[in-house]
This record gives sequence, structure tokens and C-alpha cells, in this order.
Amino acid sequence: MNAAWESVVAGLPFLLVHLAVTTALLIGGVAIYVTAAPFRELKLIRQGNIAAAIVLAGQTLALAIPLAVMMAQSANVPDIILWGVVAIIVQFIAVVAAKLSIPNLRAAIGRGEIGPALVLVTAQLAAALLNAAALSG
Repeated sequence: MNAAWESVVAGLPFLLVHLAVTTALLIGGVAIYVTAAPFRELKLIRQGNIAAAIVLAGQTLALAIPLAVMMAQSANVPDIILWGVVAIIVQFIAVVAAKLSIPNLRAAIGRGEIGPALVLVTAQLAAALLNAAALSG
């Protein structure tokens, strides 16, 4: 039991730093997304728009998936930062491509249409899974 406890005590600082850096990347990625989105999800969510909430929730998960895999694969903080930024960029490219492929998406989300929101979230999550697989080598 003593060796196990020593292992936890020794590894805990690394875990906390890696978790904090990855969480900061996630928060930063979501903040960039919210700022750059063609529609203002937070405003729409405050107005009760469920479609906007679905899209923002999907984007948050879609960023978290590759970041989680990247953190698991990285050995140090510079690695986490470098590959985390790459993961976010790749995810944003995938989201832009998905949004361009859904006609009138902005208007549909603005009207609270769930169907287009679910299609976008599915594309976001599919891209996230592929992004995560690519990051894991």
C-alpha cells in the first residue's frame, strides 16, 4: 500500500498540471468558437433556443474528445500545448466544412430547428473522433 501511495503522491502534480493545461485549451477553444461562430449561440441559448444549445454542447464535446486523447498521448506540457493547438485547428476546419455543407444553417439554428443542429453535431463529433484517432498515431 505504501508504494501505491508514493506513486500517487509523485504523479499527482503532473496529473494536475496536464489537466489544467488541457482544460485551459478546451476553454480557450470553446471561447474562440463562441466568438467566431456565425451565429451567437450564447445569446440564442439565453433566449431558450434548444438548437443553439445542442450545437454548442456538440462543439464542446467535439473539442474535448481530441484534446483528451492528445493529453493521454503527450509526455509533457509543451507537447500538450503544441498538439492541443493542432487538434483545435483541425477541429475548427472540420466544423467550417460541416457548416458549409448544410444549407441555411445559420437561419435554421436561429429559428431553433433541431434537425440541422443534430446533423451539425454529428459531423462535429465524427470529425472529433477521426481527429482523436489521428492524434493517437
